[in-house]
Amino acid sequence: MNFHFCRACAGSTGGGFKISRLLILCKAIPKQLSLVIHPREVKVIRMDGKPIDHNTLRSTNVYLAIYFFILLVSTLLISVDNFNLTTNFTAVASTLNNIGPGLDGVGPTRNFGMYSDFSKFVLMFDMLAGRLELYPLLILFMPSLWRRK
Repeated sequence: MNFHFCRACAGSTGGGFKISRLLILCKAIPKQLSLVIHPREVKVIRMDGKPIDHNTLRSTNVYLAIYFFILLVSTLLISVDNFNLTTNFTAVASTLNNIGPGLDGVGPTRNFGMYSDFSKFVLMFDMLAGRLELYPLLILFMPSLWRRK
């Protein structure tokens, strides 16, 4: 059985980890490694022949850091139900990426009914975060948004 993290393209309404973000990450890693060796080098990352500005690159890197942080924390939080790592990790990955069933205990012939209510709330948050994008959902939790001016 295949289990894919990247399912949606840049303009898609599909949630989760977009392929364009993965491409930017794959291009940013060699750039950063090259800058360690040649600190004065100017290297431009391009997508479709167009240069990617620094703010877009930074925003993509922050998004990926938030994504992996939520993936890790959610996996740790639902591990209180004492299921194996494959079940827990793929449950979080499938909800965060909106990609369908996971593996093992949450595979195609099983469901999420075995998880506790707490774990289901964590997985519901992951589903919303993956579908609505991370930034808008996390902005809702910022205290400055709710303060009166």
